[in-house]
Amino acid sequence: MSDFIKTQTSFADGEILPEFYANDNINGLSRLVNMDVMSGGGLSRRNGLRYVDSLKGAARLMPFSVAENEEYVIALTNYRLYIYQNGVKIQDIITAWPYEAIDKIQCANRFGTMIFVHPDYKPYVIKKENGIFKISDFAFFVNGADLTKKEPFVKFDDALGVTISLGPSDRGANYATFTTNKNFWDAAHVNSRLQLLNLQWQIVEYISPTQIIAYANAVFQRPDEPVADWYESAFGNYRGWPCSIAFHQDRLVFGGTRSWPGGVWMSRVGQHTNFDAGSGLDDEAIFVSLLSKERQQIHTIVSGDTLQILTNSGEWTIANAPLTPSAMEIKQHTAVGSYMAKYLPAQKIEGATVFVSGDGRDVRELCLDEIGEHYNANDLCALSKHLITQPTDMAYNKILRRLYVVLADGKMAVLNHNSASGVSAWGTYETDGEFLSVAVSDEKTYVVVHRGDKYFLECFDAASMKDCDDYGFSFCASGIPLRASGHNLRRLKVRKIFARVLNTKSISINQNYIKLPNEIFSNNNPGFTGDVSVNLLGSIYNTATPTWTIHSADALPATVLSVSISGTYSV
Repeated sequence: MSDFIKTQTSFADGEILPEFYANDNINGLSRLVNMDVMSGGGLSRRNGLRYVDSLKGAARLMPFSVAENEEYVIALTNYRLYIYQNGVKIQDIITAWPYEAIDKIQCANRFGTMIFVHPDYKPYVIKKENGIFKISDFAFFVNGADLTKKEPFVKFDDALGVTISLGPSDRGANYATFTTNKNFWDAAHVNSRLQLLNLQWQIVEYISPTQIIAYANAVFQRPDEPVADWYESAFGNYRGWPCSIAFHQDRLVFGGTRSWPGGVWMSRVGQHTNFDAGSGLDDEAIFVSLLSKERQQIHTIVSGDTLQILTNSGEWTIANAPLTPSAMEIKQHTAVGSYMAKYLPAQKIEGATVFVSGDGRDVRELCLDEIGEHYNANDLCALSKHLITQPTDMAYNKILRRLYVVLADGKMAVLNHNSASGVSAWGTYETDGEFLSVAVSDEKTYVVVHRGDKYFLECFDAASMKDCDDYGFSFCASGIPLRASGHNLRRLKVRKIFARVLNTKSISINQNYIKLPNEIFSNNNPGFTGDVSVNLLGSIYNTATPTWTIHSADALPATVLSVSISGTYSV
């Protein structure tokens, strides 16, 4: 038997998969629950949750920034939207979205205006006017002279070879009956627009699959021959609405619809409701389509140094500064693909775009390579794949450098990420209930939690030792199986386990409660700092299991800087 002392001074890799236990270069743990890895590599009990408000049902959270020092958090629920500022509900608004639809809503925020998109609903706008938030339909710019609406028009594949014959209508001079040479129309076409004969036409009535009635925005000359050169509104109830949205280089950008999944529409510079491509001048609207061997369904658009397009099967960029109709580089960099079951908002972390992969098991980091020409999609959870299961929401707190990923089982996978200090540590948050949604607003992290038959809006708070001001929680950190001198062990006899703690008021080691000095429990005392230990006798033959666990269920602070084990071993 040989003597040993083994000290772990950093837990910077967080909870890792068992397949990495034999890697001596990894500062990992076999379990990490309700603890965070600090920038210095130590462990600290997570913050508790402060009660904010009771909700009538499940909700999804979104941040909303109106101006500097004017931040809000929005709770979307069944046909309603609640707005909170500094933890106080200030307004509620009726919406068009049932709860089952809100997991695919995306939004973009600029100049105190938030625009919401959903593939099955028209876009909506929320704007603060005279101290009150108001919701309205997104409206394309309309030319006052001839009522031309500056919306995008396209030629859909199923319209190729379809011709339109214009016949009279008893509705008036500007109306016409449109008859196609094959079945084409649907009742959902009503209120959408067509472009032909240098005019815009609004469909006002569906008659049959071959006939509709449309109204022109000006007097027209009825052609003698069927018209083959015509276009439809890119967006509408029949063709679908934009799936994704962003602002980029002072353009509003829409991405992907049901009928044109790879389309990217960019507004005129500085005119975010004008999508008229005009004659292709530098500041006019732009339309591009992603083309590859695979079908590209756009999922997310992110504005960075380039316009980043995340699809079901790859990661693209549209680059140039500035973007103009004649100067764009469209390129697919990687082929990971994004999670499509629901919208998980991509997060900007240390200059990279972080997103969930198509299989829902990876959290990827889209960032430039060393020479700054090509993007890579690095796997941020390569050591901790088991923790990412069925993600349902995601948010990042840049002040805490913490990424939160809500999971379908009600837990939350949390990444403490600080590349400057070499920390990239995954762990799990658990509570007496189920996490449903997460958002970061004004540097605070808010969550929706389902507890029993109630729903709560809560906020992580360093001053809170419990959850929702009343629910206790326990923390736990377990080491990985011990290795000594680069070898696996056959038998292990542990004499002592000791931990160096900082500002700690409650801690147990391997089910042994550590008694701390009485004076630290006064309110003005930060807690005990120093070494705590337990003496253990006996041999361990199952050396493939962790040798130490630090835990506590008390509503008291705990921080662990290092853990040491001493004893004897044989190989």
